[in-house]
Amino acid sequence: MRRPTHSVRNTSPVPEVGSATRPANQPPEGQVMKIGIIGAGNIGGNLTRRFTAVGHDVSVANSRGPQTLTELAAETGATPVTVEEAARDAQVVVVTIPLKAVPNLPSGFLDGAADGVAVIDTGNYYPQQRDGKIAEIEEGLTESRWTERQIGHPVVKAFNGTYAHDILDKPRAKGTPGRVALPVSGDDEAAKKVVRDLLDEIGFDTVDTGGQDESWRQQPGTAVYGLAADVDAVTKALSEASPERTAEWRA
Repeated sequence: MRRPTHSVRNTSPVPEVGSATRPANQPPEGQVMKIGIIGAGNIGGNLTRRFTAVGHDVSVANSRGPQTLTELAAETGATPVTVEEAARDAQVVVVTIPLKAVPNLPSGFLDGAADGVAVIDTGNYYPQQRDGKIAEIEEGLTESRWTERQIGHPVVKAFNGTYAHDILDKPRAKGTPGRVALPVSGDDEAAKKVVRDLLDEIGFDTVDTGGQDESWRQQPGTAVYGLAADVDAVTKALSEASPERTAEWRA
């Protein structure tokens, strides 16, 4: 995240890991998952560090090529790959690139991913600061819904309002008082379950914002954007969000 960003809680019961109601794309507890990360900036780099630290098999790609990722690979044990290769056999794919670059992702880059792949979108729309005007978003389409349309696949919005250093500095054991909670939105409940369990594994609680039509609650300019706080505080911030963009976040 370049600037702080702010992101409602789903009160319906969620099946526990290891239960008979486990989604088809949820691996057994403790199993190594194959994760592809597209984008190796501050967020992508630190997610690579956290996911490898808990034992997952991570492939990481950027726009400059795998030869530029040798240091990150040596540090973490991740495999540097091309963007075209990042999703191969992956159960989770993280897209963490500038919004303006999303339409330039290779056609069919998710074709080789595992069945039921969960795609995490960490992106934010910064029209004045970086991305230029995107008419559909200006007209009210949520940022992650726009991303879904570009890549042709549902996404789970997460980490968009998280400072990169918090990914390394804020993790706490489950049940720790004040454990930081991250907002998560998406229409695919099975994929969202995978993502929420993964975030729990790397040290964060989560709050379900709802579907992607509600994901404006965690976009830039809202109270949850940049908020490092517990479940109660994040839930309150989400409930107080307004869908109207302030001047700073409009083209």
